[in-house]
Amino acid sequence: MKPYEEVTVLFDRVMVQIEGPQGERRSRAGILIPATAQMSRRLTQATAVAVGPHVRAVKVGDEVFFNPEDQFEIELEGDEYIVLRERDIHAVKSPADAGGTGQYL
Repeated sequence: MKPYEEVTVLFDRVMVQIEGPQGERRSRAGILIPATAQMSRRLTQATAVAVGPHVRAVKVGDEVFFNPEDQFEIELEGDEYIVLRERDIHAVKSPADAGGTGQYL
């Protein structure tokens, strides 16, 4: 059982996990851009691993974008997770087969 499956997320909270080192990203050409090269107003992308009962727009498995300053970090069995309110999520990335534009706000 994964650690986040042992945790109940309350109210309008969403627990997310960032893939790879936080802040590090790759360009379309595959060039690694370190966290120190971040722009000051860049949103962070993460995967929703648990949602509270009052969350309406985010499902487990969704890719979400949020401000890295609006977060609370927790560590469960060596893995780092972030818990934030649904209202602090700025966008949700649609699956590739959804037929939409790829992201919605």
